[in-house]
Amino acid sequence: MTRAGVGIRTAQQRSERILGQIHVYDGAGKGKSQAALGVVLRSIGLGIRTSAQTRVLLLRFLKGPGRTYDEDAAIEALQRGFPHLIDQVRTGRAEFFGPDNITRFDKQEAQRGWDVAKGAIASGLYSVVVLDELNPVLDLGLLSIDDVVRTLKNKPEDLEIIATGRGAPPPLLDIADLHSEMKPHFHPNAATHGIEGIEIYTGAGKGKSTSALGKALQAIGRGISQDKSHRVLIMQWLKGGAGYTEDAAIAALHQSYPNLVDHQRCGRDAIVWRGQQQELDYVEAERGWEIARAAIASGLYKTIILDELNPTVDLELLPQQPIIQALLRKPRDTEVIITGRCKNPPAYFDLASIHSEVFCHKHYAEKGIDLKRGVDF
Repeated sequence: MTRAGVGIRTAQQRSERILGQIHVYDGAGKGKSQAALGVVLRSIGLGIRTSAQTRVLLLRFLKGPGRTYDEDAAIEALQRGFPHLIDQVRTGRAEFFGPDNITRFDKQEAQRGWDVAKGAIASGLYSVVVLDELNPVLDLGLLSIDDVVRTLKNKPEDLEIIATGRGAPPPLLDIADLHSEMKPHFHPNAATHGIEGIEIYTGAGKGKSTSALGKALQAIGRGISQDKSHRVLIMQWLKGGAGYTEDAAIAALHQSYPNLVDHQRCGRDAIVWRGQQQELDYVEAERGWEIARAAIASGLYKTIILDELNPTVDLELLPQQPIIQALLRKPRDTEVIITGRCKNPPAYFDLASIHSEVFCHKHYAEKGIDLKRGVDF
């Protein structure tokens, strides 16, 4: 999506970047760990396309055994789908604690995790290392920020590092190539606290569609753990061309779970500008909505991703009322994930039980670094 206005740009003519970057996802909003898992999925898909093996370490701080977490099911789906590519290490205790409740065990577990991370970074075996909840570990003072910053600054050039969690300290943000902050939104005008199973990710920062892909993995993983079929529909608007950010990730999902993932896209292979909409844009937007509406009503899908629905409505290619009616009538156990930036928040935002706005504080494109097709745009 361009900074100048609402529109989606294809990636066919852009060069691949070579260097791996340091991503930081922080903030109080939902979607941080989901975004990290979405980036992992994209990287795996890109590796499949290019016949270059992508090996990933998921290192999870503050998430010891004894309780479950939102991303557990998504990680199970990754490990089932790509068992030879995914390694996972969990450290810490199972319960939450604050700065006044830190024990010797907490410090030892944080250091154990960091020792694993340093070994993985130095090994050259991994193309992606996710340091989940590293930010609060540093904020709590469980690790030396100087040691962490020094290690990350000296990482292999082609290694992607993803750090998540609230409270990212300034020294880490200083060396980050990308920093997206997830901020929660609450809608006081809503009649209720929202409808369970409706989530919205908007804003100009990186992490909206990747969070949605993390939710798709989560749905598949829940189905695996319950021995059920949790089908996923990914419906994309304004993306009638090829070479988009999610292509590699969706291809990876199709490869491992061909019977569980359906994908549809609509729109022209062009940027749609406000005031310059063409008749085909309205036709394609309506075609996509008819597919999505039927999918929501059917109850056949456990997770439905409506990617870039927000800018489609913002461009007035679709009316809001049919969307509101479909969301109000959705089956209780169907979750709907809606993504995309918009200037004028539509009324259906009031129906969401979760609404995260992603703010872009830093992006490596601003430093003149080429973007990687299938990962960055």
